[in-house]
Amino acid sequence: MWHGPRPPILVLMSDTQGKQQNTAAFYGQAVASFSVAMAATGIGIYNLQGDAWVRGFLAIAVLYLVTSTFTLSKVIRDRQEAASGAYNPFEKL
Repeated sequence: MWHGPRPPILVLMSDTQGKQQNTAAFYGQAVASFSVAMAATGIGIYNLQGDAWVRGFLAIAVLYLVTSTFTLSKVIRDRQEAASGAYNPFEKL
């Protein structure tokens, strides 16, 4: 019987453990994109031909949309972490 070297064990990408980290470039692109979108929306609302109450309503609507988007992304992230069995130091043992 031949006792040569064993073939390497293949690990599927879904089997890897550990937390993924974003690169600095991806983080910078996300911050820049968010900043440009908020600035463009703010400038558009400011230059809108309409009453002040209409511009105020749109500004509040945009702020509400942004905060609810952050909340939704956090909820989705928390559900994904819970489904993956990630370690949480504050959970009950």
